[in-house]
Amino acid sequence: MTQKEAERHALIENIGADGRRLLTAIYTPTTPGWLRELPAVEILRRIWIQQFYASETAESTCLRALEDLPPAELNINSPYDPEARFSQKRSTTWIGYRVHLTETCEAELPHLITNVETTPAPKQDIEMTGSIHQALADKGLLTAAHCLDAGYMSAELMLESVSKHQVELIDPLAEDHSWQIKAGQGYDLSHFLIHWDTHTVTCPQGQTAKQWTLTRDVRGHEVVSVKFPYPVCRVCPARPLCTHAKSEPRELTFRLQAEYEVLQTARQRQTTPEWKEQYNQRAGIEGTLSQGVRTLGLRKARYIGLAKTRLQHILTAAAINLIRLYAWLNDVPLALTRTSQFAALCASPAGS
Repeated sequence: MTQKEAERHALIENIGADGRRLLTAIYTPTTPGWLRELPAVEILRRIWIQQFYASETAESTCLRALEDLPPAELNINSPYDPEARFSQKRSTTWIGYRVHLTETCEAELPHLITNVETTPAPKQDIEMTGSIHQALADKGLLTAAHCLDAGYMSAELMLESVSKHQVELIDPLAEDHSWQIKAGQGYDLSHFLIHWDTHTVTCPQGQTAKQWTLTRDVRGHEVVSVKFPYPVCRVCPARPLCTHAKSEPRELTFRLQAEYEVLQTARQRQTTPEWKEQYNQRAGIEGTLSQGVRTLGLRKARYIGLAKTRLQHILTAAAINLIRLYAWLNDVPLALTRTSQFAALCASPAGS
């Protein structure tokens, strides 16, 4: 540890010790109770606990290790806005909130925002799909099909949206990433015949697996695990097309019947030109987000707290709707897609 690092560490410990002494005094029984009820005191207590802990063997204060910090959804990052949370999306990081916008996409009508949801930043998109549909249903604005970003989709939500709201989710599903698919040869899951009624699976070579087990994957989803007989797999002439394991038999893992079938149907449908044309409509919401960010400061909250930030998001959406209604009523054409300087340079004649 360098001298500067040692000085910084000592300063942090002193700050923690000062906070501990202050909180100890506040929570002493002889201290007036109203003092402990102050919001600022509660925030101080929570921030101190998430950053420090009291040593059990001595009257010292220790800084928590990085892996000992609370999860992002609980960790206070600023005493001035205790509801703001840290989040990361690919290479972008921020402290604050997340906004979810829903808009119409009829070709001959203005695209208007119909729903706004504001959440703490760590809340994932997939957690909001049901809430968005319920909010649209309460306002009578649900449609038969809803184009979504990939982060809002799952097999469970596809089934739930149809059964509960009669809404078809139009969303690109992740492709099968098995080595057979990547190599363009071999037996991926689609080559196996699943017998749901007898709980067996038949491989392309005609062998049947009867070891059918219900389990859960790493994300907690209920799945089926099927393992083929060891003696059959070991001597199978097509083994190189089926598995890279040296001696273990082929094992398959897949969703329960309803989820498996809806996933297979969706993956097949999204390869068609009709589906791609329909999903192209979702690009409009990216333009809406760009308009909100570039023109109306959507990502710069002027207020503190989730409730006020949500109000700002709603007012921003209303402003976008007014701008679009004015343009539509006055026959103002849509702006052309912005061309980057690099793209313009590539399109220019050689030598110019």
